[in-house]
Amino acid sequence: MEAEEIRHRRFARAWRGYDPGQVQALLDHLAERMAELQAEADTARRETTQLKAELQDYRAREQSLESALNQARAASESIKQNAEREAQLLVAEAELQAEKILGQAHSRLARIHDDIAELKRQRVQFEVRLHSLVEAHLKLLDVERERDRELAELEDKIKILRTPA
Repeated sequence: MEAEEIRHRRFARAWRGYDPGQVQALLDHLAERMAELQAEADTARRETTQLKAELQDYRAREQSLESALNQARAASESIKQNAEREAQLLVAEAELQAEKILGQAHSRLARIHDDIAELKRQRVQFEVRLHSLVEAHLKLLDVERERDRELAELEDKIKILRTPA
């Protein structure tokens, strides 16, 4: 029953019945209270509808945020995995380069040792040749001295022969 129906409700008159004024006053009071309750109910319905809409909006936002968070987590994990792969590749590349450098260093060290051995061999050969050359020159000098001495003796003999007696 609506508030207006209660206000306009009329009862049949009976002898020894309730006081019509009191009945009407109660009906008016009930109608007013019913109107207030209906207004409160309408307000509550509107608020409920609005709150439901807001709740839907918040749920949609929550789902959107959850989706964005999941996407961020997935992207973060992907970035992390890519970074780990890239780091592994860089380490492997660095190790290969280090091995290459070590190989080149060992090769160069071996060449240096070979060069040192060759230089030592050449030094020994040079010393032997120099020693032989020095000995040959010393022998030549000895021969020259011997010749000069013989020439000096010969000249002395010639002087003696040339001098008039």
